[in-house]
Amino acid sequence: MRASKNNKWRLTLRSASRWLPGAARTTGIVLLTILIVFAVFRATAPFLISSGLVRSGIEKALSEWTGYRAQIEGDPTLEFWPTARVTLNQVTIREPTKNGKVLGHVDSLSADFSLLSAIRGHARFHEFHFLRPVLYIRRDEDGLIDWTNEGRLSKAIEQAEASSGDGISMRKDQDAAIGMLTIEDGSIEMADERSGNIYKLNGINADISWPRLSQPMTAVILARFNDQDVKLNFDSTQPLLFFAGKSVDAKTSFASSMINWTYAGVTSISDLSALSGNLQLSVPNVPAFLAWSGQRLPAADALKNVSLSADIAAIDNGLRFNNLNFKVNDSAASGVMDLNSTAAGKPKISGTLAFDQMNLNPFLAAFSMRLAAETAIDALLNGNPLQRLDLDMRLSANKAALGPFQFENIGASLLVAGGKAKFDIGDSSFESGSLTAHLEVAPGDFDGGGKLQISIRNADFGGLFTRLKLVGPLPMPSSGSLDLALSTSKPIWVATLSDVAGTLHFKSAAGSLRQFDISAFRTLAAEKTFFRMSDVADASFDFDSINVDASFAKGSVEVKNASIAGQNETITFNGVVPFRTNGLALSGAVEATSPSDADELPMLPFFIGGSWPNPVVSPVATLLQKPIQPLQQQ
Repeated sequence: MRASKNNKWRLTLRSASRWLPGAARTTGIVLLTILIVFAVFRATAPFLISSGLVRSGIEKALSEWTGYRAQIEGDPTLEFWPTARVTLNQVTIREPTKNGKVLGHVDSLSADFSLLSAIRGHARFHEFHFLRPVLYIRRDEDGLIDWTNEGRLSKAIEQAEASSGDGISMRKDQDAAIGMLTIEDGSIEMADERSGNIYKLNGINADISWPRLSQPMTAVILARFNDQDVKLNFDSTQPLLFFAGKSVDAKTSFASSMINWTYAGVTSISDLSALSGNLQLSVPNVPAFLAWSGQRLPAADALKNVSLSADIAAIDNGLRFNNLNFKVNDSAASGVMDLNSTAAGKPKISGTLAFDQMNLNPFLAAFSMRLAAETAIDALLNGNPLQRLDLDMRLSANKAALGPFQFENIGASLLVAGGKAKFDIGDSSFESGSLTAHLEVAPGDFDGGGKLQISIRNADFGGLFTRLKLVGPLPMPSSGSLDLALSTSKPIWVATLSDVAGTLHFKSAAGSLRQFDISAFRTLAAEKTFFRMSDVADASFDFDSINVDASFAKGSVEVKNASIAGQNETITFNGVVPFRTNGLALSGAVEATSPSDADELPMLPFFIGGSWPNPVVSPVATLLQKPIQPLQQQ
């Protein structure tokens, strides 16, 4: 039977030899021999390799790499197909002292190893897979990570040097193969001695490609931070230099629902001032991001989203953002911004931003930023961000808005330094006129109060009143000018109108006083002891000019001298307008503009009281021959 089979085999070979070239026949025999040897080698490997050797080898390898003591509690499991692989359970890495501190723990560790090296008594591992690892690391005061305790990785990091190209120069005996590192469901806890904070990442799943210590690294990391999924990509040709805190070329991106950024260029984990590259950043929901990151800024409610793109370059004690494109809510800006430190060590932001359109509310809200006393960051900022940050910003915009007010071609500056904060509008088009303004928060821990000065020239106040839909008998001048100066001695974040004092001066050109029929006013004054302003609202009073002087104090406006001069008649009045009640108490008179018309248009004194916009008018016949006295506030 066996002879028959051998004859068939010989016949088959003879038949094949007729059509197979000699070289191909030789190659086939060689390949067949290799396959047979490989199969025999695989089949006998479990009997030739000791699991104890593999276990002690991986313990030794982990200890050498980390510089700490590796302990394996579970029995190793060996696999030989399709590759030789060992799996170890319950791996703990701790300091090499008795009862040393645990620096890491892995539920399960798998790695490929070389069969030939294992048979020769040496275990060499690569392609690692970590299941549920927990790592505890420390970032020192210099911003460097305490990676290891004089292990192979630590020595490689310390002695690695940049080569003439983009690679790393290191001794051959320190270089080593790593391969692919896979992490499944891991966690990291980092104690940052610089800030005193502890940062935790959970649910880490990562693929790290690092063929050799001297070669580039590519990492993709998925994790969960503060109940949000995040993704980090890192790519560097000089990873050892990066871990050593040196400046290297790298590309990093971070993605989450709260914040997204991508940075490509020179970077360092120890010195942010060494950055030089391109940054793309976006925060789609600023209040949600601040809550997620553990920060609280009351003024941030006005900020909905923020994004920026810039080329970053190192400057003295800081960074410069060139070619900056910046967007806040729906307002886009471009310019240059610097982030550095003052001589006293305070962070300082300075630069120039040009907006197409912007909302001034968030900038002014910065003056009232006050953090709740119970927040953790309050201790760091000592109650007010303006105390811990200097600003020197120049702002410009084609269009700007402050509440219902609209500005064009505005130039402004924001300065915070030396315990004082200032916001200036140096020039702006306002209601077809011009506007300048100055807002200042006084020294004294920003609790010393503040002042506001506004100067408006030749603005269309009539058009403004119409657009604001203000009701009642209001003047509608073709143009007018306003000077307003207000101040308070209380902190501006707690000051009310009752705490504000100041002065106002308003004058205008010709216009009309709407909803005021001066003829009907005289008629009703002669017939009735009182009537409402709505009773004389069927016509308007044309005037040539308005002049008003008033002062603010204790929650009221005291009108000291006000006149509305028409061609034939002039209205004068003074008195008090309280803020809280929306009421007014004014005494006044209607009289002839020219003294020669006094007989035809005699003086008509009156008193106005009640609530705006429909107060009550009472003629005062007994005061016809007496000068009008200002009504004193009760």
